[in-house]
Amino acid sequence: MLTRNDRTVTDCLDVIELIRPLGLRHVGFKDVGVERPVLERLTRAIREMGAVSYMEVVATSAESARESIRVAAALGVDRVLGGQDIAFALSALAGRALYLPFPGRPFGHPTLLAGTPDSVAADCRAAMAAGCAGVDLLAWRATESDPTALIRAARQATDGLLLVAGSIDSPLRVREAMLAGADAFTIGSAVFDGAFSPSKGSILSQLRDVIDATAL
Repeated sequence: MLTRNDRTVTDCLDVIELIRPLGLRHVGFKDVGVERPVLERLTRAIREMGAVSYMEVVATSAESARESIRVAAALGVDRVLGGQDIAFALSALAGRALYLPFPGRPFGHPTLLAGTPDSVAADCRAAMAAGCAGVDLLAWRATESDPTALIRAARQATDGLLLVAGSIDSPLRVREAMLAGADAFTIGSAVFDGAFSPSKGSILSQLRDVIDATAL
């Protein structure tokens, strides 16, 4: 994710050119942090590099979340993450993008997650029954449950894509997420802050180590 502290980095267009040689196949952003014309150029750049584009909704009100979904539909991204207004999102996207809502009770910005394994599992089942492609689980933003317990509960209740988002900041967390049942994860701040590989100084080195961590 071209994001830091749940906002798209303002130099995202420069960053996308910098990382292009890595051949990343999945690149995402938030709809906050930069203006709409920049998001339009960014979406085109991701498409031109042959990657799947993602936009994650981090709005804190129902109406702003709906507006984010409208933006995603207009941008033509491939996958939309977050939010919880499933009926509206599926209608607005009209099959043009896969939709993965948040299970649990997200709140605040940067987004935290309340909820138990049982409530997360119930939300996952509801998302699957409604026709969503999977869920976007903020496991390491949890305020009242163990992150891996939430992932395991979501895995048991989800036959679609289980994506873990937020605060993935080390090879250990990548390993824990995958072993608990995650299909994929997002990473942003840890790359830009140099936290994923603290001994290395460049974004490219951070991302290479993220790629390597997926093979563990």
